[in-house]
Amino acid sequence: MTARPPLLIIGAGLAGLACARRLTQAGVTCTVLEASDGVGGRARTDRVDGFLLDRGFQVLLTGYPEAGRILDYVSLDLKPFHPGALVHYNGRFHLVSDPLRRPQDLLTALFSPIGSLADKRLALRLRRDALQQRLCALAGGAARPSGEVLRDYGFSDAMVTRFFKPFLGGVFLEPTLSTPCWIFEHVWAAFSRGDVALPNNGMGAIAQQLAASLPEGTVRLNQPVKAIEGSTVLLHSGERLEGAAVVIATDSDTALRLRGEPSREGTGRVSTTLYFDAPEPPRREPWLMLNGEEGLVRTVCVLSEAAPSYAPNRRALIAITVNGHGHGQDDLSEKVRAGLESWFGPQVNQWRHLRTDCIRHALPPLDLLPSAPETTSPRLAHGLYQCGDYCESGTLDGALVSGRRAAEAVLADVALS
Repeated sequence: MTARPPLLIIGAGLAGLACARRLTQAGVTCTVLEASDGVGGRARTDRVDGFLLDRGFQVLLTGYPEAGRILDYVSLDLKPFHPGALVHYNGRFHLVSDPLRRPQDLLTALFSPIGSLADKRLALRLRRDALQQRLCALAGGAARPSGEVLRDYGFSDAMVTRFFKPFLGGVFLEPTLSTPCWIFEHVWAAFSRGDVALPNNGMGAIAQQLAASLPEGTVRLNQPVKAIEGSTVLLHSGERLEGAAVVIATDSDTALRLRGEPSREGTGRVSTTLYFDAPEPPRREPWLMLNGEEGLVRTVCVLSEAAPSYAPNRRALIAITVNGHGHGQDDLSEKVRAGLESWFGPQVNQWRHLRTDCIRHALPPLDLLPSAPETTSPRLAHGLYQCGDYCESGTLDGALVSGRRAAEAVLADVALS
């Protein structure tokens, strides 16, 4: 009797690994083909001079439902940030915090000039409505831009400009708050119900954990795929692999190429992160720092204050994200240091630039994603499926959900056959 060929998954990012995990649990043999030298896709971590550098600034929201269901948070040894942020405005830092989770900050946050007392009451209501998944219904539709939703909600222009714009701009990588309400609601609920955290060994540890749950030999690295012909996958090496079915779990542009469709180059959202080594942290405690005014810098975060493992002893690792993209690499670090001297003083001149990560497709075009992804099918054709963050909410959680949904579609079709 001829053995059934394995199911082929193209891409060992979070979606592909989540797909393989679910199929393996159901007893389906898989082969995951990864073009690069490691798993994780965009969620990878490199060790540079003793520092852990994620590929672009990224964090794990422990309140994500799918992540909480399939990841072992204890083994990841998560290191949380404080809930809220420090907003740099008018020459000083001002606290925006969740009083339900950090009651010790209540008075300080209450009298912060980042928003009025009415804004702070509205923030509690926003939290409740997001957690109850009724924000979009109250706001007039899932597709409404988040900026319109916040203003119609009653937030002042000062609160939107000084807090929501830099905070959500850093999350969704866009300056105009155009991200649709349904994605904003999903992410805001995750912020409200859990921690913002870093795995002790870097964000790449998430993919490593998923890959470790698969049978040995499931993932094949350095195997770029050239084409798909029915249920056959042709590798650039010339090898041809026959599969029981094929799941495309790559980024959206690669998926389009493999499907023989034109690329939508330029539609993804860009992230630019600069990493600096400092002799001491410019600010103690694990806070996200936001720029509440116009300027090049969007966010500053001393990663080693949350996760000391991110830096060698007696050093600090600082991640800085900037607004816009297409910056010249040569002088960007100097511009960032110069801009932050008004925040932290002359100590910025002691910072050593480690690396700049410009991620061209850090997020899919969120405003173009379907507002009800659960109604869209992972099936592309008979025996051909797709998954990825762009098939769901564009988030880490969306990638995990998409991988599971693709696997469940495969399992349903196998059962029918």
